[in-house]
Amino acid sequence: MEGKKLTTSAGNPYRNHQDSQTVGPRGPVLLQDFVLQENLAHFVRERIPERIVHAKGTGAYGKFTVTHYISNYTQAKIFSNIGNSCKIFIRFSTVGGEKGSADTERDPRGFAVKFYTEDGNWDLVGNNTPVFFIKDAKKFPDFIHTQKRLPKTNLKSATAMWDFWSLNPESLHQVLILMSDRGTPFGYRFMHGFGSHTFSMINAKNERVWVKFHMKSKQGIKNFTHEGAIRMKGENPDFGQEDLVNAIENGDFPKWTMFIQVMTEEQAQEFRWNPFDVTKVWFHDEFPLIEVGELELNEIPVNYFAHVEQATFSPSNLVHGISFSPDKMLQGRLFSYPDAHRYRVGVNSHLLEVNRCPYQTHNYQRDGFMADSSRYQDAPNYFPNSFDGIKQDESYQDFEYDLDSTRVANFNRNENDDDHFTQPGLLYTKAMSQEDREHLVHNIVQSMQGISGPKRDEIINRQLCHFFRANIELGMKIAMQLQVNIDANMINHAKS
Repeated sequence: MEGKKLTTSAGNPYRNHQDSQTVGPRGPVLLQDFVLQENLAHFVRERIPERIVHAKGTGAYGKFTVTHYISNYTQAKIFSNIGNSCKIFIRFSTVGGEKGSADTERDPRGFAVKFYTEDGNWDLVGNNTPVFFIKDAKKFPDFIHTQKRLPKTNLKSATAMWDFWSLNPESLHQVLILMSDRGTPFGYRFMHGFGSHTFSMINAKNERVWVKFHMKSKQGIKNFTHEGAIRMKGENPDFGQEDLVNAIENGDFPKWTMFIQVMTEEQAQEFRWNPFDVTKVWFHDEFPLIEVGELELNEIPVNYFAHVEQATFSPSNLVHGISFSPDKMLQGRLFSYPDAHRYRVGVNSHLLEVNRCPYQTHNYQRDGFMADSSRYQDAPNYFPNSFDGIKQDESYQDFEYDLDSTRVANFNRNENDDDHFTQPGLLYTKAMSQEDREHLVHNIVQSMQGISGPKRDEIINRQLCHFFRANIELGMKIAMQLQVNIDANMINHAKS
């Protein structure tokens, strides 16, 4: 294309891009070659800190369309009419691996959706599983440390993983899902997505219900076997990225149907488990799926780094009519996610194209790295003031409610909520086919065989007790394949 001049980042045209300025043909390079300096200085700063979790991922733009009426549950404007639509961005990821890790690792998958709505950006930041390993954010750093590399060897450790899981039986539900073939999905198109946490919806009458979000793949479910995932890890570690890019570029746009489950406040009081415990599910026969809309991905970002790598998501980005719940993990994420983005991308990361609200925004945040004043220019940086005419909209009043207790400093996350085994047992017996159960046992054994060190037997026996408490058959099959001698005392201890 004619008419474009090669310039510096400041717009100054220059001629010599491929050759440094030297003293004579073979002399030293001159410090005054500012183009050399600029190119090298920018190059060594092209990478930002990778995410602590969800470092390896892919993403695409698309559209969300409302297909069913749910304004009886929420006053969120996006759901006000059937046919309403908005632009979306979805980022898929593995959780524990680094940027260079393989897309087919046995790992949960991140499923983060950004809805660019007229009431601001709404981030639904979930996974491909309806539950999680822990129920309190205070435990999150310790849990993730067990999934990362050991401080001494810089190697991953099956011993650390299973030690933590065996000491935290609340993890069993998610462990069974992870160790099934669902732990190695066939790319990102063939898996479901879940908000995982319990959220709330408030309607125009100021009535609140509790909800869970589900995104069901219209491509169906497809997983790798353990061996297939390992083979693809060697053949193409970027399988998930390539599969998504190829599908969209070929016009085979991936789609998901969004559903919600709804629980009234009265039902929450009577529910068998804590409805805000992210290690538990709500059964579909009690709380059926209600169809909401369709998500479609149809555009690969023009620059991976600018859009996918710099994308930021936070469950604190909610729109009026959708709110939080007392879920302890969710409450912790409300702080940690925005804080991670301020560290990793910068305090003004919300101004980047992928994160920017496409509608007008008005606030009093100024300055910081990469501040862009084009929206506020010389407007006041304090509120209230006599100049800008910005007012608080009273119609956006937060939902007000009374707490069940005024007692401060309750630290027991499992008080009256220590049934960690019923739902995993039902997952094994009711939701898995015979082939699923065989693959689950095989995958667990393959992983637990990596446990080593002086505490090996203690860790294995402790975890076996959890398996027995979920289902005797499951525990026996794993024990036999690990060649562990099981006596009646262990089974009776697990039952107790």
